[in-house]
Amino acid sequence: MGRSRRTIPEELLLLALDPTTGTTAQPQSLDLGLAGAQLVELALAGRIAPDGDRIAVVMARPTGDPTLDSALELLRRRGSPVRAVHWIGGPRLGLRQIYLAHLERCGMVHAVAGQMCGVLPTTRYQATETAISRDIRSRLDSAIRTGVPPDPRTAALAALAHAVGLGKHLYPGNEGRSSRSRLRDLIRHDPMGGLVAHAVMDVQNGAGAQPRRAAPAPGSSVPMQSQHGSMARVAAH
Repeated sequence: MGRSRRTIPEELLLLALDPTTGTTAQPQSLDLGLAGAQLVELALAGRIAPDGDRIAVVMARPTGDPTLDSALELLRRRGSPVRAVHWIGGPRLGLRQIYLAHLERCGMVHAVAGQMCGVLPTTRYQATETAISRDIRSRLDSAIRTGVPPDPRTAALAALAHAVGLGKHLYPGNEGRSSRSRLRDLIRHDPMGGLVAHAVMDVQNGAGAQPRRAAPAPGSSVPMQSQHGSMARVAAH
């Protein structure tokens, strides 16, 4: 996968980056959105495909993007399709920070060290390629304004932006209410993006937790069951 095209996780993170404060909006849900954005990107690359509400690997060949390939390998090791809500709801190991570091290496953001209350060290991130951020925002604005069905990448980005709650960050206040509504409506234009976005929202609503198994009846045999593994851990490269 060449670097001439930005990935959906990169674009989602750039959308969430506040140009004034250098912080990311919706930090907790953003990690879920980034995990979902990886799934959409892998689907667009032909590596995975939806199977009902599950995700199946259809081609295990690496994409050339180390972070995406880590996710693809974890999906491949699963051996069978995994529910999108379980993948996205799995434990996060700094996925947002991994992508911020990645954007810094690519020259799209630069880190600014600071302190909180004059004591605690903090790091803010400023976009260096502001034209890129403007282009991403322009695509969303155009899709909302014109009502013309967007391309799959923009539709998926819109669906994820809505799912993680970026609507109120991008289109704040009462004047942004209609834009937020139209952003939500774009979810229907990409099936994979819609599947993933709904999974992100389900996790935030508590649907991503593994169901508790009922205790066996007295005298009954207990079959051996494999535990659901962690599918959302993405190693930094």
